[in-house]
Amino acid sequence: MRAAQLAAEELRSRIPQFPILLQGEETLGELIKNFAADPRTCLFGTLSLWQGVDVPGPSCQLVVMDKIPFPRPDDPLMSARQKAVEEAGGNGFMAVAATHAALLMAQGAGRLVRASGDRGVVAVLDQRLATARYGSYLKASLPDFWYTTDRNQVRKSLAAIDAAAVRAEAEEEAGAE
Repeated sequence: MRAAQLAAEELRSRIPQFPILLQGEETLGELIKNFAADPRTCLFGTLSLWQGVDVPGPSCQLVVMDKIPFPRPDDPLMSARQKAVEEAGGNGFMAVAATHAALLMAQGAGRLVRASGDRGVVAVLDQRLATARYGSYLKASLPDFWYTTDRNQVRKSLAAIDAAAVRAEAEEEAGAE
């Protein structure tokens, strides 16, 4: 939660023209309503925000995962499961921790793509996705996205998605008149 708070504070100072919402500052219902009402709104939160959030359309164009959501090493249930797999001759990390992280990453990416016309970027800021041996396993759990590590390409993609959303909104308004 601390990382979400720091990110929200930093962006509020850098881009005051964009509404910045933070989990915990309003009820979940109010956060989602305000987030969905304005495609320029940014919403910061924790893993718990991924559950029960459904905002199809242009309001969700970017999902950022600051780190791979592995279970906490001091989680007694996960530790016991990993140990049991290892005692049976398996790879406890891959069978438990990596599988858990893959499921959560797929769930997080699912916040972005809720309808066939949804477009956006899932940004995983954790270098281990690109460098660790288990990175390909985690990537395979995600929807069939185009993959890049080029920040400029990501910026260009987001700009193109935003421009298309603005065009669609203008066409919708013109058709309503």
